[in-house]
Amino acid sequence: MGRAGERVGSGMSDLLPDPRSQIAGMIFAVLLIDPRGRIAEVNHAAENLLGTSAARLVGTSLIERIGPIDARVAVRLEQADEALVARDLVISAAGAEVRVNMTVSPLGGFPGWRIVTLSEVGHEDPGHQQGGEAMLSAPAVLAHEIKNPLAAIRGAGQLVARKLPDADKKLARMITDEVDRIARLIDRMQQLGSTRIGPVEPCNPHEAIRSAIATMRAADSERDAIVIREEFDPSLPPVLANRDALEQVLINLVSNARDAALQRGAGAEVVVQTRFVSGLAFSAIRRGRTVPLPIEITVSDNGPGIDPGLRDHVFEPFVSSKPSGQGLGLSLVRKLIGDMNGNVSHDRDVRAGLTNFRLHLPQAPRQS
Repeated sequence: MGRAGERVGSGMSDLLPDPRSQIAGMIFAVLLIDPRGRIAEVNHAAENLLGTSAARLVGTSLIERIGPIDARVAVRLEQADEALVARDLVISAAGAEVRVNMTVSPLGGFPGWRIVTLSEVGHEDPGHQQGGEAMLSAPAVLAHEIKNPLAAIRGAGQLVARKLPDADKKLARMITDEVDRIARLIDRMQQLGSTRIGPVEPCNPHEAIRSAIATMRAADSERDAIVIREEFDPSLPPVLANRDALEQVLINLVSNARDAALQRGAGAEVVVQTRFVSGLAFSAIRRGRTVPLPIEITVSDNGPGIDPGLRDHVFEPFVSSKPSGQGLGLSLVRKLIGDMNGNVSHDRDVRAGLTNFRLHLPQAPRQS
């Protein structure tokens, strides 16, 4: 590797990025650990993963920041000059359990110093996620059968709207609007096997969230038994997304969160939060480029959490914790988000008693 600022080849004018810039641009967490097992330096991805700024991380013990962890891994980490690869390791990050792959690389010539990398399990390219093909057949078969009754529902909604007083016409319009949106989504379901990305455009995420909540509320017979709270960042810029697909994703996530929260009885609550997360990136390997995903939408519920045996499989088709569940909702969520170059993940915040589903989406280009 050349020196920082050195030209790459005689025929190229670009300068070679220095090592610090290269590490800062990595999409997985990189931590420099000193001989005492303390964090000496971190990149932006490590700050995002651990939910803490570099200023607070530096000087603290790595084990204390990510522990408790598997005892075998903890013992190996005490051996400062030994390399280590640990896959599917459960760590604590910002109070939540996160599954990661860890590597530990001793630095030759610097006894006791190590480079640790942490990459979240499940943040792979949506074009290569397991189970993607299996989820396609059932929606494709159902799509054709659903369209005919949808047309009848739409016609009935229009007929009812003519006979209702003006004050009630809004509900009838919601019926026809939702039927139209579902019909468009069915068209997308029939193309889920395609590798093409659907049409995306600048979209206000808060409008999509509120529309999804309103749709769910309109059909919720127990809406008075649960609180749905919004914690929005008002300065959030538009996302680059397909509005219909994003709304469908949010309907699925909020509905699932509502069902989970209601299992606790009194005090059931769902929180939808938005924030801008600088430095978070997702590598869309199939397109040979890194897509920044700074806009985060989190749907949280205070229910009992996902069965531990299902946590690693919730995005797979036909996997459901509901007795009558079809197991297609979260598979569709993953596919739709992947089509928008986004990413979806989940974690359990044991301390707060919350299950979090997180969407990370690209920011829309600024209008000139």
